[in-house]
Amino acid sequence: MPAYNAARTLRMTYAELPHEVVDLVILVDDGSSDETVKIARELGLEIFVHNRNYGYGANQKTCYREALKAGASIIVMVHPTTSTTPRCCPASSSPSRRGRRMWCWVRGCSVRAR
Repeated sequence: MPAYNAARTLRMTYAELPHEVVDLVILVDDGSSDETVKIARELGLEIFVHNRNYGYGANQKTCYREALKAGASIIVMVHPTTSTTPRCCPASSSPSRRGRRMWCWVRGCSVRAR
C-alpha cells in the first residue's frame, strides 16, 4: 500500500482485504504527518517509511521493490483510501494462481458516480 496521510481510511481498507488470499501486506509511508505509521504498526503490517514526501511514483516503486525483496510472486497494489476497494485482490491475482504464465495488471477507477 502506498500511503500518505492515510490514517483516516487505513483500518477500513485493511479490513476489506481478502485475508484468505493475502500472505503479506506492505505499507510504504511517504512522509505522512498523521498517524498512518502508528495504525499500520497496530495492524501488524510490514512498514517502510520514506524520510520525506517523495511523491506517488516513488512510493509505488518502493512498494514494488520491497514486495519483490520479500519474495512475492503476485503483487496487487491496493491504495489505503476509500476511492477503490481491495476486494479485487482475488480476481487480480487469479490468472497467476491458475498456473498461467502471464502478467496481470488491473487498474481500479477512483472516480465515484454521484
